[in-house]
Amino acid sequence: MAKQKKHPTGTIAQNKKARHDYFIEQRFEAGMVLAGWEVKSLRAGKAQLVDSYVLLKDGEAWLLGSHITPLTTASTHVIADPTRSRKLLLNKRELEKLFSSVQQKGYACVCTSLYWSKHLIKCEIALGKGKKEYDKRDTERERDAGRELQRAVRNKGKED
Repeated sequence: MAKQKKHPTGTIAQNKKARHDYFIEQRFEAGMVLAGWEVKSLRAGKAQLVDSYVLLKDGEAWLLGSHITPLTTASTHVIADPTRSRKLLLNKRELEKLFSSVQQKGYACVCTSLYWSKHLIKCEIALGKGKKEYDKRDTERERDAGRELQRAVRNKGKED
């Protein structure tokens, strides 16, 4: 009997800045068209999504601004471009929904995370509405209050 290979699990990279800058309204799961060296780099966890965004043009979705660092052991005959635009694979209905939503004022399409789904690499795309500065401060205030409440609950029994 053949030995079953263990698939990698978990999140490769997250875009926490997107959660800070946008109210996330809808999420979509998209496949990615990747080269061999990119998959090896993603297995090593060498990806950044900080300034990445999704461009919708000609009925297709493209991930721009993401950075996948090539490994030093990558092949010498392949020229690795770490910031190249990568095509995202979405259902036609999902693409139409994204196109119509992005046309509205204040909406943007951003990549929130890269993760493994069995042996495939998936990209989580989020449709978000931009936050104003006071919304960002309000979110920070709520997060701090929640943290203080958790600390108080955790330390309640230890004061005795």
